[in-house]
Amino acid sequence: MQSSKESMSAGRSWTRRRDEKARRLQNAQRFTVGNRIPTNRIVEALEVLLAPGDRVVLEGNNQKQASFLSMALSQVDAGKVNKLHMIMSSISRREHLDIFEKGIAEKIDFSYAGTQSLRVAQMLEDGILKMGEIHTYLELFGRLFIDLIPNVALIAADKADDAGNLYTGPNTEETPAIVEATAFKDGIVIAQVNELTDELPRVDIPGSWIDFVVVADKPYQLEALFTRDPRHITELQILMAMMTIRGIYERHNVQSLNHGIGYNTSAIELLLPTYGEQLGLRGKICKYWALNPHPTLIPAIESGWVESVHCFGGEVGMEQYVAARPDVFFTGRDGSLRSNRALSQVAGQYAVDLFIGSTLQMDGDGNSSTVTAGRLSGFGGAPNMGHDPRGRRHSTPAWLDMMTADDPLARGKKLVVQMVETFQAGNAPVFVESLDAIQVGRDAKLATTPVMIYGDDVTHVVTEEGIAYLYKAQSLEERRQAIAAIAGVTPIGLQHDPRLTESLRRDGLVALPEDLGIRRTEARRSLLAAKSVDDLVEWSGGLYQPPAKFRSW
Repeated sequence: MQSSKESMSAGRSWTRRRDEKARRLQNAQRFTVGNRIPTNRIVEALEVLLAPGDRVVLEGNNQKQASFLSMALSQVDAGKVNKLHMIMSSISRREHLDIFEKGIAEKIDFSYAGTQSLRVAQMLEDGILKMGEIHTYLELFGRLFIDLIPNVALIAADKADDAGNLYTGPNTEETPAIVEATAFKDGIVIAQVNELTDELPRVDIPGSWIDFVVVADKPYQLEALFTRDPRHITELQILMAMMTIRGIYERHNVQSLNHGIGYNTSAIELLLPTYGEQLGLRGKICKYWALNPHPTLIPAIESGWVESVHCFGGEVGMEQYVAARPDVFFTGRDGSLRSNRALSQVAGQYAVDLFIGSTLQMDGDGNSSTVTAGRLSGFGGAPNMGHDPRGRRHSTPAWLDMMTADDPLARGKKLVVQMVETFQAGNAPVFVESLDAIQVGRDAKLATTPVMIYGDDVTHVVTEEGIAYLYKAQSLEERRQAIAAIAGVTPIGLQHDPRLTESLRRDGLVALPEDLGIRRTEARRSLLAAKSVDDLVEWSGGLYQPPAKFRSW
């Protein structure tokens, strides 16, 4: 007589996913040659390898896009492939949304929308697209191993060999996380490559994790998203950078950090070899970095400020420079960068003293978001790095400096800095009474408001007016007053009583440039270590090769 446990297991298949994968692979044999899909048969192959309702993770991040595969996906017959649940780090190409209009896909989980953010919002309003959640990068990668396990992964790599081993080059990015979540749960992994070769510079993804390789009709899309031309850095941004170096980096002894993308942080990088040197700070601050290889970091590297950089991804034109500086960057024996978006996000979350970024809107409590009216942009990795990780247990001088209580159980805090000018382009105020994200969240039927960084995580706010040291505030009202004091003539700034500014300065909650020993007239472009892309090339000894659009010669 069978036991109850035996009867429960009787007749149950424990290999349904594996069996379904085998069935699809068998059906695809008429289009494939071993592990190869001919370039001109990719659409037909996808129509067999994909099934209605599949979860499909499509590689597309800040820089590297599986552009050949995304175009092919947009061309499949919606009568055969439909109702896909798409999982994408970045919605950044037109066909990423075309598949929803064609009925090929119906639901999306993503982290960042960027240039497609307006269209995402409109498609949600029109009912063309169903929203899952807006994630941080680490959150999205994590869910691939829990409740968003992919049926199919569409990825991009530089090269493949006969065995299907992949070389991803400087832009490994999120490829390992995507592939592992799919391959080890009997999903199908399809890799587009720029070329097939007999021998790879190194193996980044083993061929046993890959089901099919297809040579793309042209190289995958790669953007220089972290390059900022020093010619466009303003004197206002230089002033803010000086305040940040003097009033935050020096004051708190910040040695490990992440810089967000933008001209504000580029200005900081270009002031380290000049203003930072004047202050005698080399070797004391800004030694260890988690960020892409920003060209504006070259002068600081060359002048001995930077000890190490771990990268989320590469940057177009920086390949030769990175290969020539292995003491600074993480590179393979072949000399090329080994980036990893997931691991660098973890490093940026737990291992650095400080995150500094920017935002489009901030309310009076310090809550901020890049999701604004009619624009569902998401926020990428900022929430991963822009919060105080409660699991942290190692201490650094900067982390300990955030302790405000004399208690044996007191703990430090990560520095989370928001660096913003009080008005955006178009004279739109950054400091607002209510975030647009509240209404956007309601319209999109999101369970929670899409806040990028919550106010209680923010330790400092920097504007052209000064610095608010929010970690020192003894009450929510005091935090509000400190923010308002440096919010200029925005709706929040106009609520501030100027008579309170003096007491806030005395108590150390607010510092104006003058309090930091900075004269506003000192903020001149002459302080920048490089004033053009040409200067950056010269600093690199000709190793940096910027894309044509950044060349002024």
